[in-house]
Amino acid sequence: MVITYLGKQFFKITQGELTLAVNPISKDSKTSSNARFGADVVFVSVNHADYNGVSQMTYGEREPFVINGPGDYEVKDIFIKGVMSNASLDGKKYINTIYTLSLDGINMVFLGALSDANLSKDAMEAIESPDIIFTPIGGKDSLDAKTSARLIASLEPKLVIPMNYDEASLRNFLKEMGEEEAEVTEKLTLKKKDLEGKEGAVLVIKAS
Repeated sequence: MVITYLGKQFFKITQGELTLAVNPISKDSKTSSNARFGADVVFVSVNHADYNGVSQMTYGEREPFVINGPGDYEVKDIFIKGVMSNASLDGKKYINTIYTLSLDGINMVFLGALSDANLSKDAMEAIESPDIIFTPIGGKDSLDAKTSARLIASLEPKLVIPMNYDEASLRNFLKEMGEEEAEVTEKLTLKKKDLEGKEGAVLVIKAS
C-alpha cells in the first residue's frame, strides 16, 4: 500500500491496481490543488469545497464510486463504514463522516473534518482496534493539536498520520504526543508487518 498526502485532508492510497482518494480538494476551494487522477473509490467526509473535489478524480475511462455520507458500503471487496459526527467550517455546522475500512489487512480510520472530540457510541464501536488513524490537528475548523492528541490516546492506534496542519500545529501535536523526533516521509509505503510493535507512533507525510 502506498499513501500520498496532497494537502488539507486529501490522500491518494494505492494498493496494486486499486486507487482510493480521500477528501479531494475541489477546484472551488481557496486551497488550490492541481492533483488530478483516476480513482476507483472517492471518500468525501464533508460537503465543502475543501473536501468534495469528486470531479477531479475522474480520468479517462476511470469514473469513481463516490462515498459521501454515513452508512455501510462494500466496493471492490472493501468493507467501509461511515459514521456521522460534527464539523464546523467557516462558522457553519456540517455533518462530518468518519470512515473506517480495511485494506490489505490494515484497519484505517479517517476522522475527516472532525470538530468535536466527544464521539458517539456508534463511532467508538466503528473505530475498534485501529491500525492507522488520519487525524486533523490544525484547529480553527477542526480538532486542534491538544484535543486530537487526547482523542488519539483514547483510541489507541498503532500509527497516527496528522493532516490539516501547518508547522506550528504540527510542532504542538508532536510535543503533545511526546514524538518530537517523529518520522517524516515524502510518501508512505506500508505493509501490515510494518505495524508490528507500534503503539501510537506518529508518522508525518509531507504534502506533495
